[in-house]
Amino acid sequence: MFRSNNLAARVFERQILTPRPGASVNLVRHFYENLVPSCTIYDIDCPDHSFRKFTDDGQYLVSFSRNHQDLIVYRPTWLSFSCKGEDCDSHSLPQKAKRFDSFFTQLYCVSLASSNEFICKDFFLYMETHQFGLFATSTPQSHDAPTTEGAIEGVPSIEKITFYLVRLEDGVILDEKAFCNDFVNLAQSMGVFLYEDLLCIMSLRYQTIHILQIWDSGYLVDVRNIGIFCREDDELFINSHAQVANGVLQHQVTQGTSFLSGIKQRLLSFIFCKIWNEEADPTLRVQHLKKKFYFHFQDYVDLIMWKVQFLDRHHLLIKFGSVDGGVARSTDQHPAFFAVYNMETTEIVAFYQNSSEELYSLFEQFYDHFHANSRNSLHTSFISSHSNNMHALDQLWCIKNKANNISQFVKKMMTSLPCTCQSQSPSPYFDLSLFRYDEKLISAAVRHRHSSEHPIKFISRRQPNMLKFKIKPGPEAGGSDGRPKRISSFLFHPYLPFALSIQQTYMQPTVVNIHFRR
Repeated sequence: MFRSNNLAARVFERQILTPRPGASVNLVRHFYENLVPSCTIYDIDCPDHSFRKFTDDGQYLVSFSRNHQDLIVYRPTWLSFSCKGEDCDSHSLPQKAKRFDSFFTQLYCVSLASSNEFICKDFFLYMETHQFGLFATSTPQSHDAPTTEGAIEGVPSIEKITFYLVRLEDGVILDEKAFCNDFVNLAQSMGVFLYEDLLCIMSLRYQTIHILQIWDSGYLVDVRNIGIFCREDDELFINSHAQVANGVLQHQVTQGTSFLSGIKQRLLSFIFCKIWNEEADPTLRVQHLKKKFYFHFQDYVDLIMWKVQFLDRHHLLIKFGSVDGGVARSTDQHPAFFAVYNMETTEIVAFYQNSSEELYSLFEQFYDHFHANSRNSLHTSFISSHSNNMHALDQLWCIKNKANNISQFVKKMMTSLPCTCQSQSPSPYFDLSLFRYDEKLISAAVRHRHSSEHPIKFISRRQPNMLKFKIKPGPEAGGSDGRPKRISSFLFHPYLPFALSIQQTYMQPTVVNIHFRR
């Protein structure tokens, strides 16, 4: 810990003091207490684009055209200008500096979507090691699509969903993967998870987890599908045995009406064995099975997979629930279950209800493991959570202590599992050991929020009464008297004292402010 708050003194201390082993990065991050966004340019003149986010390495700003047809990528560049006189800080910025192109250089504009397709503006995943970006386009979704073989009733259909792998350095489309008459939840990248070079895509309509690998050469390669079958040769094995059996069996296998899917059979087997082992007495065991397994058997059979994420290269965390909950905007009121699946052994190794206190205990102590961040990413390793930051843990305990019903509290916490991939900003200004702020107004989570009438204050954590900087979205003079609904989003650079605040108001132009250290 630095003994002085003066920036020059801290630089000198860094030269002569050796940090504790493993603490050098955390020590360096304390410099951000001195290096904060101190200047704001309100309503900057910028292109009318939908800005998505900075990449986790800070090299690119990703945006989309308003008609959701084109991908536009910018390179952040630091503002530079000259002034006459000695005290440049007292001079106001020249008018030319108050433009978007003074801070960003457009690298290219690439058309991704065709006339009847649109870029999913909430979807973007970044592979930092190769600077690859994954984007998605889709046609409008249909709720009246006819039920096809293998499709789940009640799940809408999208005629075509296409994933594009783009090299962000020059905008070259390296590969693409299309899904037809399917449904993948692309909002906030919820239906897709990227872990190192592995990609999993959750098909809600056909209840299949597609595992792909992104090769260094830029190809999307199918690894396996988990759903109806669990092993690569399951389909070949069943069809070969069906051919030597009678024609009725072959017809049943083809239609898929007499057999549960492979993943569902694995789940039921695990639940049965778990309940079986809970009771040693044979007579009581039968009663136990009737009460806990057979009575709920149809409920287990009716479960569908909602969401999936990698825990590591071999294990998946799968969320199960009802059909209604799978397509609902909010799943708070729907019962849900979580299963840990081993892809190598094709076995379910753990199963929890969303009210399980055992799962909550794991969630509280090992939350970072659920995010499964790549080991190659430097900045995402320091995102604050209640498993690595005592201030975040105190906030969680405070909410828990105020809860009237612990079971409902646990269910509410479990709605965040499986975690959404790359959903948090690694900016040091969201580090709860450095700054405190109103998390109802702004946080590391990259999402839209109701706009605040007042500036958002960032207070020093070490000096509780010291205001370090403020972020104010919208016009400098404030909103109109009519107080229409205003939505704000914040894009922080992962390591520079630089941020964009974007305020959208119904039937009014978007207001973009740039906050930076001058």
